[in-house]
Amino acid sequence: MHRNADAPPAAWLAATLLWLSGNTLRLTILAVPPVLATIRDDFGLSATQVGMLSSVPPALFAIAALLGSLLVTKLGVKHALVGGLVVIAVGSALRGVSPSFAMLFAMTVLMSVGIAIMQPIMPTAVRQWMPAHVGTGTALYTNGLLIGEILPVMFAASLVLPLVGGSWRGSLVLWSVPVVIIALVVAVCAPHDATPSATSRALPSKWLPDWHKGLVWRLGGLFCCFNTTYFSTNAFLPIYLASHGRSDLIGPALTALNFAQLPASLLLLGTAGRIERKAWPYIACGVLSVIGVAGIVLDVGSRTILWTAMVGFANAAALIIGLTLPPLLCHRDDVARTAAGTFTISYGSAVVLSIASGALWDALGVPALAFVPIAGASLALVLIPLAMRRKGELV
Repeated sequence: MHRNADAPPAAWLAATLLWLSGNTLRLTILAVPPVLATIRDDFGLSATQVGMLSSVPPALFAIAALLGSLLVTKLGVKHALVGGLVVIAVGSALRGVSPSFAMLFAMTVLMSVGIAIMQPIMPTAVRQWMPAHVGTGTALYTNGLLIGEILPVMFAASLVLPLVGGSWRGSLVLWSVPVVIIALVVAVCAPHDATPSATSRALPSKWLPDWHKGLVWRLGGLFCCFNTTYFSTNAFLPIYLASHGRSDLIGPALTALNFAQLPASLLLLGTAGRIERKAWPYIACGVLSVIGVAGIVLDVGSRTILWTAMVGFANAAALIIGLTLPPLLCHRDDVARTAAGTFTISYGSAVVLSIASGALWDALGVPALAFVPIAGASLALVLIPLAMRRKGELV
């Protein structure tokens, strides 16, 4: 007897597919930093060009997220997810054969489009594949995302580069291979659930976010809080420490900021289901983040590692439980478009606030002012959940 196509897959299969797919959201992006110096030397890149190359993914996250919603509406979750994975793999591999910076940049754009369109697909997959365990499903694919951030950093120098004779080109091609394998696994094992509903076919505009809904903007604001704090802290922490004559702290501080996300993910694997739709975890994360940002600014020294770890832990935890909200608060057919609107607003706003941080520093010559928008985003992580609780969206 064939399983009903609309029934969710077995829990172990859904968990495996979500975790594997989550890895691809960061794996090919973080494959670049370990070989970026070599790429710069090979192409003779300026600092501006290096900055352009590094800023492509977050910029595309804001611009191309809506395309993921469209693909879910037209193709269903499985085919949209496989399509996103294929685009990531192709774009990533073609970076390795780029004869010029222009092609390298173009293929980075293509790869980033694939990652961007997957972002609204993943919450939709959680809703359809693990409808009774949205918190756990979200924690699983977010854990995969964090592992995908760590693997290239850990194994680029010790394993991957020796395998390809030290070639940055071979390295980028090799990191695309796991994405191809994961795409094949999803294509073979994922359920054929989601043929578009008759309503969706009749209303092609349903893939667009409903910008008139306050929920889309509140979720966008909530996600902007942890996106701004995380990305801007990564950007400004090194030069802030250098301005205080503590360049020796840059490596350990960045490591603490990023690796502290993993304990948050592991903790929430077992507890996310029990704190779904509750306001207090966001408020607690916001308070922890405010304290961490204040510590980074006011207490440069031996405790800097503690403050950066606090920020990393708090924002990872807030991100994971935040990603449960579109599947929990929206009708099944609205999850993808609401998530797309959330990512568009949040990443777009995060870029603006990051620019504002740099502008404050440049305009007034006070390094600490770069952290004012970051602290404001952390404080908003306390305030927005209170507003959502008054609306009945959180309890």
